[in-house]
Amino acid sequence: MHVYEIRAHKSNRAVDLLSEALPFGRLCYGGPDAVRNAIGYARFFTRSHGAVIRVYDTAGNLIEVQEHAADFKEP
Repeated sequence: MHVYEIRAHKSNRAVDLLSEALPFGRLCYGGPDAVRNAIGYARFFTRSHGAVIRVYDTAGNLIEVQEHAADFKEP
């Protein structure tokens, strides 16, 4: 199961998507839909694995947890 964290970027104008499952360990998203885009990427990237997506506010408090089961089915 992959674990993703969405945290405020240092600039507080964007968010970082963090995970050991990502090729470079971190992706940065900006704009008004930054959190939604980060969640969408994490869901897309793990469609054959289970995933837990944790969203944190700027103070570092956990505000949302989403769990996704794998969509991959063997014939």
